[in-house]
Amino acid sequence: MSLQNGLTYLAIPGPSVTPDRVLQAMHRAAPNINTGALTEMVPDIIADLNMMAHNEGYCAPYISNGHGVWEAALANTLSRGDLVLVLGTGHFSHGWKTIAESMGIDVEVLEFGRTSPSDPEAVAARLAKDPDHRIKAVLCVHVDTSSSVKSDVEMVRAAIDAARHPALLMVDCIASFGCDRFEMTPWGADLMITACQKGLMTPPGVAFVFYNDKADKMRETANCVTHYWDWRPRTDPEMFYKFFDGTAPTHHLFGLREALAMISEEGLDMVWRRHTVLAQAIWAAVDHWGSDGPLEHNVPKTLHRSHAVTTIKTGDSGALALQEWCKTKAGLTLGIGLGMDRPDQYFRIGHMGYVNAQMILGVLATIEAGMKATGLEHAPGGAAVAAEVIAAQA
Repeated sequence: MSLQNGLTYLAIPGPSVTPDRVLQAMHRAAPNINTGALTEMVPDIIADLNMMAHNEGYCAPYISNGHGVWEAALANTLSRGDLVLVLGTGHFSHGWKTIAESMGIDVEVLEFGRTSPSDPEAVAARLAKDPDHRIKAVLCVHVDTSSSVKSDVEMVRAAIDAARHPALLMVDCIASFGCDRFEMTPWGADLMITACQKGLMTPPGVAFVFYNDKADKMRETANCVTHYWDWRPRTDPEMFYKFFDGTAPTHHLFGLREALAMISEEGLDMVWRRHTVLAQAIWAAVDHWGSDGPLEHNVPKTLHRSHAVTTIKTGDSGALALQEWCKTKAGLTLGIGLGMDRPDQYFRIGHMGYVNAQMILGVLATIEAGMKATGLEHAPGGAAVAAEVIAAQA
């Protein structure tokens, strides 16, 4: 028998749950793309995004996913043969590396594995060995969606400064934006990328590059830039269509406008606080389950864990059976073990964007039922421990 009929829950780390308000804002006829409400609201969207990012520079929008703005960030700042230093934390830093290599950019990886963040001391030591400043940029993933590792962007900036190195600090905030605290200008990031389908609660399709004057100066000599990825026409366009180099993603923009209104109504600090508490509840449940069984966090230290996604190791091949049971018997879809050597030993919980206490407690209780049904060894009562965390914090 299946108990999945009803409202299903996609608890993967992106695309995240889309609020009804966002869906309703998108449910309309195609608008005029030359004048009217659409053209009037986009500058305000950009302004709100800059406020969310704590960015005193610029924001260029693209019809794209995160992979597209990986390329846009590189294209506007680098030339073929330039060297970049990639901080290898988890899976997605290597994706950014692959795109750089395909563009003719030389890449060096400082590898930190899939359970630990970047080490600022190692970054400083490597930059100190580059007296000719051949390294043009340091590429850092704030939160790796696959492993749930979170790196300290402020400390990476401090490491670059300690080495007295002029390299740009580029940060991937695709998984973390609107979930984990990030402050672009105060933390010293020169460039940041994100997309709309996670903390911004909007279906995939729009992504952004935020950048400062230092990054824009490199645009003067970058020979990787092409017409479509060029950020300058998009940043302060003479005509509306240049925001997107053609027809705007009309319905995504209406949805994003509503999502930003929801974030503003709650308050960004409270959004971050909500994600913190819900993450702590999940961590408490996993710790309890693992007290009598093989379950454990992929990231051992809480300081290094994301507030948007949690990656859990089952210790055997039980993850696939658990995922299948939750999906087919209870209507809950968990994230797969993406980028892991043994994906059958991992599952992920996405807790980003439009999530609240009852949703997370439902996820945890369903996982606990699934572990019991599939025979995955664990200490019972993890969902109750999570409820205690929420009761105390709320």
